Order: sequence, then C-alpha cells, then structure tokens
Amino acid sequence: MKATRLLIPAAVTGLVLFVAPQLMLLSRAGDGSVWLRLFDPLYAAIFWRSVLMALGTTLATLAVGFPVAWALVRAVPERSRGLFLLLLTLPLWTSVLVKLYAWVFLLRAGGLLSQLLALFGWESPSLLYTTTAVAIGQLYVELPYMILPIYAALERIDGSLIDAARDLGAGPSATLARVVLPIASPGIVAGCVLVFVPSLGSVLVPDLLGGAKTAWVGTLITSQFGAARDPAFGSAMAFTLSVLTLSTFLLFGRFLAKAQE
Repeated sequence: MKATRLLIPAAVTGLVLFVAPQLMLLSRAGDGSVWLRLFDPLYAAIFWRSVLMALGTTLATLAVGFPVAWALVRAVPERSRGLFLLLLTLPLWTSVLVKLYAWVFLLRAGGLLSQLLALFGWESPSLLYTTTAVAIGQLYVELPYMILPIYAALERIDGSLIDAARDLGAGPSATLARVVLPIASPGIVAGCVLVFVPSLGSVLVPDLLGGAKTAWVGTLITSQFGAARDPAFGSAMAFTLSVLTLSTFLLFGRFLAKAQE
C-alpha cells in the first residue's frame, strides 16, 4: 500500500503533463478526413525522412560518443575526469539558438569552413540549407546526451573483468562484445533514447540549418499552427509524433530488458 502511494505523485505528473495534452491534441484533430491526410505520400515522406534523420543521428552519435566515453574511462586519470566532463558539458550551458547561429556562419558560402578549405586549394560549396548541414547540427547538439549516460555505465565496469578476459585469451573485439557491451547496454539504450526522441521532433536545427528546401516533421507541425493556420491537422501530426515517441520508449525498453537477461 505504501509503495502504491509513492507512485501517486508520478502518476499525477504524467496525467497533467502528458496524458491531458495528448487528449487535447486528439480532441482538436477533427474528423477522419484530417487523419487521412497523414497518409498522403507528401506527408508520409516527410515523416519517413525525419525518422531516418533521427536514426542516423542516433547511430552517428553512438559511433562518436562510445569511443569518447571509453577514452574518458580508460585513458584519462580519475583525478582529471572532472575537468574533461566539465569541458564536455560546457556547450550545454549555451543556448542552442546561439550555437546554431555559429554553425550558420561556419557552413555558409565564404564562411570559416570554406576559407579553411580554400587554403588547401579546395573549393567548397555552401553546406548551409542542405541535409548535410542538418545532420551536422543534429550530431553537434545531441552528442553530449549520448556520451554522458554511456560514460556513467562504463565507469561502473570493474577493470579486473577486462584484465581477466585478456588473461583468458579474449582479444579486444571479444572483450568488447562479451564483457563491455553487456555491462554498458543500459547507458547505450539511455543515450539512444535521449538522442532519438528530440531528434525526431527537432525544430530549430532543421529550420536554421536546413532552410525551406526540405521539410521535416517538427517544422511542418510548427507551420500548421502558424503560417498554415490549420491547427486540426497540426494536432493530428503532433499526436502521431507522440505515438511514435512512445513506441520508441517501448522498443528501447524491450532491448534493455533483453540485454539484462
């Protein structure tokens, strides 16, 4: 009974901050004709493109973040890790808007990137307002959220386990697959969730770095409540995005449960 009472604040918070807004979106979505518009090839392609970008961002941050987290644990002395973690989280202290405008100046024609390439005799077209710029911005913004949970998981690994695996003849790849990854799987799953979910509905990065050439689901939903003045369709898309996000949580939760078996 006492345990049930402890769940009451969390349940109330979930009802107020998640269930109630979703019911409001559902009530504003209108009749079935609004929902049928979601199956239009144009909007389906936008949703699919956004999902692929979120998956790509998740895989890219994992590919970059895991070695960084591993280096922090294995190569950096314990007394110096606090400084490196401070440097890692320092970008989080700055507004995302400010950081993205910095990338605008870096990626535009005649920007710092173009000038650096020009020193080597390479002519670089403007990367601004391209899918590549969106991918770079997503990777930059989301990378700390992948590194930190993986670092927390790797830090708990007893170094003697790795030494024992090597003494028993396991190579680096076998040690990574059979010792490190199973123990670090909770941090990997948490990092994937923390990156995939905000990447799926990102608005600022596609808007500032992608421009109007390519539509993304986050900017599309925003436009329905603004310039398009179609809140019913915007509510339907927002509710659908919430369902996709919840499905992501359930999917990653199943992966985590299997990894811990």
